Amino acid sequence: MANEKQSGLVYLHGDLELQIIEARYLPNMDLHFERIRRVFNTLNLFDKHFSSPKSSHRRPRNNIITSDPYVTVCLAGATVARTRVISNSQNPVWGEHFKIPLAHPVSQIEFYVKDNDVFGADLIGIATVSAAKIKLGETINGWFPIIGSPKPDSAVRLEMRFVSCEKNPLYTHGITSTGVANCYFPVRNGGHVTLYQDAHVHENMPEIELEDGVLYQHERCWEDICHSILEAHHIVYVIGWSIFHKVKLVREHSPRLPNGGDLSLGDLLKYKSQEGVRTGVMQTHDEETRKFFRRSSVSCVLSPRYASSKLSIFKQQVVGTVFSHHQKCVIVDTQASGNNRKIAAFIGGLDLCDGRYDTPEHRLFKGLDTVFKGDYHNPTFSVGPSTAVSTNDTLKVSKDDNKQNWHVQVFRSIDSGSLKGFPKDVHKAHEQNLVCAKNLVVEKSIQTAYIQAIRSAQHFIYIENQYFIGSSFVWPNYKEAGADNLIPIELALKIASKIRARERFAVYIVIPMWPEGDPSSAPVQEILYWQGQTMQMMYEIIAREIKHMDLENVNPQDYLNFYCLGNREELPSDINCVSSSDEMVSASQKCRRFMIYVHAKGMVVDDEYVLLGSANINQRSMAGSRDTEIAMGAYQNHQTWSHRNKHPRGQVYGYRMSLWAEHMGKIDHIFKEPESLECVKRVNMISEDNWKKYTENSFDPLRGHILKYPLSVDNTGKVIPLSGFDTFPDVGGKILGTRTNLPDVLTT
Repeated sequence: MANEKQSGLVYLHGDLELQIIEARYLPNMDLHFERIRRVFNTLNLFDKHFSSPKSSHRRPRNNIITSDPYVTVCLAGATVARTRVISNSQNPVWGEHFKIPLAHPVSQIEFYVKDNDVFGADLIGIATVSAAKIKLGETINGWFPIIGSPKPDSAVRLEMRFVSCEKNPLYTHGITSTGVANCYFPVRNGGHVTLYQDAHVHENMPEIELEDGVLYQHERCWEDICHSILEAHHIVYVIGWSIFHKVKLVREHSPRLPNGGDLSLGDLLKYKSQEGVRTGVMQTHDEETRKFFRRSSVSCVLSPRYASSKLSIFKQQVVGTVFSHHQKCVIVDTQASGNNRKIAAFIGGLDLCDGRYDTPEHRLFKGLDTVFKGDYHNPTFSVGPSTAVSTNDTLKVSKDDNKQNWHVQVFRSIDSGSLKGFPKDVHKAHEQNLVCAKNLVVEKSIQTAYIQAIRSAQHFIYIENQYFIGSSFVWPNYKEAGADNLIPIELALKIASKIRARERFAVYIVIPMWPEGDPSSAPVQEILYWQGQTMQMMYEIIAREIKHMDLENVNPQDYLNFYCLGNREELPSDINCVSSSDEMVSASQKCRRFMIYVHAKGMVVDDEYVLLGSANINQRSMAGSRDTEIAMGAYQNHQTWSHRNKHPRGQVYGYRMSLWAEHMGKIDHIFKEPESLECVKRVNMISEDNWKKYTENSFDPLRGHILKYPLSVDNTGKVIPLSGFDTFPDVGGKILGTRTNLPDVLTT
């Protein structure tokens, strides 16, 4: 890794097999707390307000009161593992095993030994292990002194072994060789997957040729959801961050519209429930929808994100206030062979709510009185629609053995505070590839899937996501933000490894021009600041590797590029220039332009593997203990590089090419080899030309919708706004954002 020797840090990029076995001679940290408890007890206050029969801090009066120790593992300030709490012990035995993906520049790994209390934790001391020693890959086993402990003989017993990415066969044979390893849900063979790029597509979509001359089929997501609900016999289960009963799933002319297809979502679900189909809706906060289903046979549940009672009082308040159930899913029974039924699940980034319906045309003004009537959502302005690009996919279980079948794996971000069924025994949890963090059992396989897919990539990666924030422990500034997910740094290190190998590799990332809301508001500005820090960190890693390899006339943007989407549209004659409040229309309306809001959450790897779901690339979605999420990864075994020994031409390839045709206005033969420098330059040329057209005062139609994200990157990796564009056109707000006084947990 470039600059490793100069910085004195070691890049641990790989997987750490760690066992935290036990500790000895820990001090009694609870003597002071016990004295306070006894004072409160005399007043009969402590037990009433700060304790419960189930609390781990309520012990029999005649027991010795001592520490409740646990261990936190940290690298570069980022917490990567926690043991469970052992109550009332100065010689605790954990015996816990962890498999930890690392991508951290460090001099040592730190093991914080802490004493758990009702209001948080007290530090007992820190044990350290040299990163240089760990990187050798040999097994390390022994007792390590706990520095800072009031007892000089305090020590923790550890065993660990590190395997670098370069030496791990899991990443050398591609993600499609085994699927994602060490996950709660295994890979399921023989499934059927349909990929969707928008809520609806028209019949004039471009032809994309797959293997053997087969044409890629562009399917209609919301229309298919409508059909699936109407055809269900037993169950319809709708889950979303937001669900709006007035939404209409079918809005364009459809020759195959079945009876009931013109109903709103709410009326459609009532109709099916009256047929005897078990119908349920789970959402976070839509009180109006809940009232609509009241006294009907549709079971509608508002489900706030309640925190586990095993968390500290402060963390319970944070989780319950800040985070939500963010999953988006529609589950129905559908026709199988013969008289059998099977389950189909629509999973992706589309809530069935207002502001989500869109088509590849991404209309700004057209359709306000037809397909978008009553479905207007724009948090930036009170007039003029903002459109959304969203992706969905559907899973259907099948046992048919043919080369069109898929291998499918489900991933989640969720913890034991949000579900029942996770094992309480820590060893059983580890056997099921769950992570035990203090008193919580966590499933964060979505982040695991992203990491393994990126590490296994050989040619290119294409990402669309609503947010792009992470790896804050290596940001240029403010490394303490807590956005510790590894996805951004894994992408940068993948590119760096390809530069060292002198191989081509390309990463394309599409994000919104700005996050949802007023771009000059404090929350949006801080998110943009985190995003800018993430981008600069990545470009600096790539720039250092280019310099280290003495490559001339090479820029980091030959490998990594960020894009956004926008549209310009002729103003229809029936749209006047005054809003309903008699205020003049916005600058965006005058210039007939606005961004297209990217709401997708997906990744394509090497045209053979696709990962789609509800999870954003930020800490909220990836931590597992914050927002709850669901996603799936899938591939066709006969359409992989290893099977074909050449570029795959299956459904994943067709899906990516269809998205690119939508974004860039047409299909170009050079898009078939996205890793090539020629393809990168062609996409950049289109996006730069579109940005110029988008920002000019005179109207000039764009070619597709892709825009260069308005940033410039020099040969050192420094990121600055494009010349003349410190703020976003028409709406203001600094493109690189700014720090605010908001709590980091709100915006990361």
